Amino acid sequence: MQTAGNTVDPAEVAKFEAMAQEWWDPHGKFKPLHMLNPCRLDYITTQIAAEFGRDLTAPHPFDGLRLLDIGCGGGLLCEPMARLGATVVGADAAAGNIPVARVHAEQSGLEIDYRHTTAEALAQAGEHFDAVLNMEVVEHVADPLSYLTACHDLLRPGGLHLCSTINRNPKSFAMAIVGAEVVMRWLPRGTHDWQKFITPEELFDLLRRAGLDPVDRKGFVFNPISWQWRLSDRDLSVNYVTASLRPE
Repeated sequence: MQTAGNTVDPAEVAKFEAMAQEWWDPHGKFKPLHMLNPCRLDYITTQIAAEFGRDLTAPHPFDGLRLLDIGCGGGLLCEPMARLGATVVGADAAAGNIPVARVHAEQSGLEIDYRHTTAEALAQAGEHFDAVLNMEVVEHVADPLSYLTACHDLLRPGGLHLCSTINRNPKSFAMAIVGAEVVMRWLPRGTHDWQKFITPEELFDLLRRAGLDPVDRKGFVFNPISWQWRLSDRDLSVNYVTASLRPE
């Protein structure tokens, strides 16, 4: 399957580059991701362990697995994956994120291969991975199908693709834009474009058209009383995550 050209949206990259220095501040502009991260990691590690027959109670259960986090930001997912034993490549189209991620990994005593590059460039270079993490990125690219096709091409046959994004409906507008950007001011105004949000049905269709086989989807649900996120089999109304495989 051929990978199309660059799908990077320069305006979207500029938004995140402006916030790069705040990636590891749990009370800064990326507070929502810090709050969501335990829930994301629960889903990611469970899916990888199930797909590759790994025991999460072992010291380094992901030893021998090569993993890509595309749109890695400051490394909030790369670092725990490296601690679990995976060989990790973190890639981001925003150049300002990479030095932040590298410095934090060095301070944490972790070896992570951070690169200022795109999914398309990695695919065209012939890179292959056992798993690709594609978390909260697809709603920011110019051409989701071409981007997901590049993710397909980056997977080895039988590889696992994990993709999270935001549903498009009145509730997601109220929570992800009005709530997060206007009321709570967790994110700068304009961080998200509601028109770019993708419904689960649309994402499953895009994944299939990209050559992937969707096998699971779950919601990330925020509880404003406990101030925590949880996984849900039924509620995909705002944030949600999918798992798909590249066929053997």
